[in-house]
Amino acid sequence: MSPAGRRPISPPQSSAPRRRRGRRLLLIAIGVLVFLVISGLLARFLTTDNLEREDDLALIQAEARGDSKAMLDKLSACRERAVCVADVQRSVSDPRLRRPGAVKILSLTAATANSPTGATGKTRLAWTVLGEDPIVQCIDVRRTGNALTGVSVKLLSISAPIENEGDC
Repeated sequence: MSPAGRRPISPPQSSAPRRRRGRRLLLIAIGVLVFLVISGLLARFLTTDNLEREDDLALIQAEARGDSKAMLDKLSACRERAVCVADVQRSVSDPRLRRPGAVKILSLTAATANSPTGATGKTRLAWTVLGEDPIVQCIDVRRTGNALTGVSVKLLSISAPIENEGDC
């Protein structure tokens, strides 16, 4: 206390540092939110390749079992196209494709991979059952949508086996 019994008056506190701190925290929060949104969209987009791979695997597993019903279930609108149904029947009756055991994908090259807005193209798929020679086939694939609305994958048809070094 001062000799007069009063406290000395301190200079007024400036609110500028508090405002700057508040702005900084707001910018950090916005930055984190933008990062999370972009990460979520990117993850959603990148999982599409896995979805196609899972569908391709289920299709060739059905083919190796000789299960035409499961193949038709995996091929979008195949039942409505006589050519597609005939191709499936030909596949399940081909002795080169009937293989007991676990199907392994050796190589998958998709023309539609990483398409930002959807595309239609061929996927070259090499597969085998351990102990057997590899089979190479082409699968027609249609991707629709985008990272915001979601991307969907539809398998349209599967080819007969092609040469091991052949292109689709």
